[in-house]
Amino acid sequence: MSSVIEATRFSVLDRSRTREGHDGPEALRDTVRLAKELEELGYHRLWVSEHHAVPGVAGSAPTVLAAAVAAATRTIRVGTGGVMLPNHQPLIVAEQFGVLESLFPGRIDMGLGRSVGFTDGVRRALGRDKHDADDFAAQLTELLGWFAGTSDTGAHARPTEGLSVPPFVLAMGEGATIAAEAGLPMVIGDLRSREKMLRGIEHYRASFRPSAWSSEPYVVVSGTIAVAETPEEARRLLIPEAWSMAYSRTHGTFPPLPPAERIESPATTMTDKERGFYEQGLAGHIHGTEEQVADELETLIKESGAQEVLVTTSTYDRQGLRDSFRRLARVAGLTAT
Repeated sequence: MSSVIEATRFSVLDRSRTREGHDGPEALRDTVRLAKELEELGYHRLWVSEHHAVPGVAGSAPTVLAAAVAAATRTIRVGTGGVMLPNHQPLIVAEQFGVLESLFPGRIDMGLGRSVGFTDGVRRALGRDKHDADDFAAQLTELLGWFAGTSDTGAHARPTEGLSVPPFVLAMGEGATIAAEAGLPMVIGDLRSREKMLRGIEHYRASFRPSAWSSEPYVVVSGTIAVAETPEEARRLLIPEAWSMAYSRTHGTFPPLPPAERIESPATTMTDKERGFYEQGLAGHIHGTEEQVADELETLIKESGAQEVLVTTSTYDRQGLRDSFRRLARVAGLTAT
């Protein structure tokens, strides 16, 4: 067992991906079931995401889903990866997390992102513009002020004020700078752009300003990790997501995950452009046998100095996904199974 890996926390972001032949409600129930299994395996957190009007993602209301996950579990931390703050009024977000923390004290995380909708139509439906993401730093300051009771409106967030819900910033684009200047933990990915990720981490640590929320930098690296009995089986777990990403890049919509068998069949054809995106989608992830993944993880953790790894793997094969998490738990020393 690597002491470097053993000293690192391992967590999971589940995006409630829909699958061909399986509807959105089933995907949400799958997330809750997965949380129970991850808790038994010893994972540190289970986070859920926010996506609107995306055919391949059922997770559109992260604080609602987080409440269901927290109610179904006992010890695992539960949070969001993340709530897209530009889509919401900071007071409402503060109130939602205040309710969650009141119901499940000491177990709630507040992961925050700055994306605004997936398409122009979604942004119009949300009443937002893509430039609203430019105000993320000010929105973040306002949100944290509701917890501290420092809002200049004279209003007070209930039951939020005085509670402590750990905030994390999803470091997309300028996120590393914002996280550092606010003195907050940072979540950064993905593993396929290793050099870019490492530059972001270096910048974050160099610019970090201690705050009431965090006295020192805290780095969570996120990305796809697939573990199986053979390298070929691990790679097959990556196929559905790679194909869906390629389809979204060429058709403008993110579809439900297909079974790997269909993508690999001769009946499935791709244009050269689609094939290029598909091959890109398969490259750069950490995948393989337990021994291979352990070696790659040790390198990643040493290079990044990360305190935590957030696994974002999605696939059609739920049994294969659960087996991957069990094997990764062994690699990480989370359980004795």
